[in-house]
Amino acid sequence: MNLRIPGPTPCPEDVLAAGAAQMMNHRGPEFAQILRRVTDGLNWVFGSPTDVLSFTTSGTGGLEVAIVNTLSPGDRVLSVSIGSFGDRLKSIARTYGADVVGYATEWGEAADATVIAKMLDDDPSIKAVLVTHNETSTGVTNPLEVIAKEVRKRDRLIIVDAVSSMSSIPCPVERWDLDVVVSGSQKGWMVPPGLAFVYMSERAWAANAEAKMPRFYFDAAKTRESLAKLQNPWTPAMSIYYSMDKAFELLRAEGLEGIFTRHEDVAAYTRERVKSLGLKLVPVNEQFASNTVTAVWWPEGIDAKAMSKRAREEFGVVLGGGQGKLEGKIFRIGHLGWFQKSDIAEALDVVERLLTEAKATA
Repeated sequence: MNLRIPGPTPCPEDVLAAGAAQMMNHRGPEFAQILRRVTDGLNWVFGSPTDVLSFTTSGTGGLEVAIVNTLSPGDRVLSVSIGSFGDRLKSIARTYGADVVGYATEWGEAADATVIAKMLDDDPSIKAVLVTHNETSTGVTNPLEVIAKEVRKRDRLIIVDAVSSMSSIPCPVERWDLDVVVSGSQKGWMVPPGLAFVYMSERAWAANAEAKMPRFYFDAAKTRESLAKLQNPWTPAMSIYYSMDKAFELLRAEGLEGIFTRHEDVAAYTRERVKSLGLKLVPVNEQFASNTVTAVWWPEGIDAKAMSKRAREEFGVVLGGGQGKLEGKIFRIGHLGWFQKSDIAEALDVVERLLTEAKATA
């Protein structure tokens, strides 16, 4: 099966085999060594000398960690949404009682840092900015570095969903001066779902000391205290840590620049191939097109569900569908983590064949 959704992503066989190892004492020295190696790997990828925390949960759980550990009910926050996952981050904040001000673009557009700057200038009560780095629902990557500069100039917290960007495209948390950054194991890390990773800056930890949103399992302070003893506060998803440990061997062998270049090259190939088929990209400005997932409009009159079903059942290619208001209108091709260019070429060959057949029978 050629799985081309933007997560969960395919995993190397040796990573899967590592996850099948026997259980051990999660409070013992053997697991402590694994936790230390995995944390060192996270620090390397995030670009942080401060230990990145790991939680047994999905990426969405990591986003909840970010919100409840830095904010209090009633805090005014600016939600920057360019798609489905930006809306999700906003919903989490509202669920816990934040006073959310929204800035939403048309789906397919990136956020404008000057708009964010003006909104912050106009409303000094805004405490934090919530932003998605890479929006997989539309295949758009926000200009996060530029956005972060505007937020930092105004001394507000910036909380980032980097679930589908970290480990695939650059997102150096210290260099870009970010405050809270979240990722998840099922994306570019080449590992099954089960772990979320959360970086917190010193500013974020200062906010944590005052934050009053309820939390227990997702308590970042407890997690940091446990990590200092090379433990988790609760029973961890040990098999996923085993897999992460193995995955870091592969990631380090390739190197960050190699990883980023591979994703950039295959994304460029995917976009050019899509355009050669006469199809239109969802990103309005290709400058902001994602290097981890390409979102494409189906032509008018195409039965999207039927096309995706044929791709899966007849050719073994699993395409990502549209989410929310894009359901039935677009398809998405994930190219993050463990993949070869030939995997993407095969998927696009199938799309080309199906479109050619549909045109012939129209």
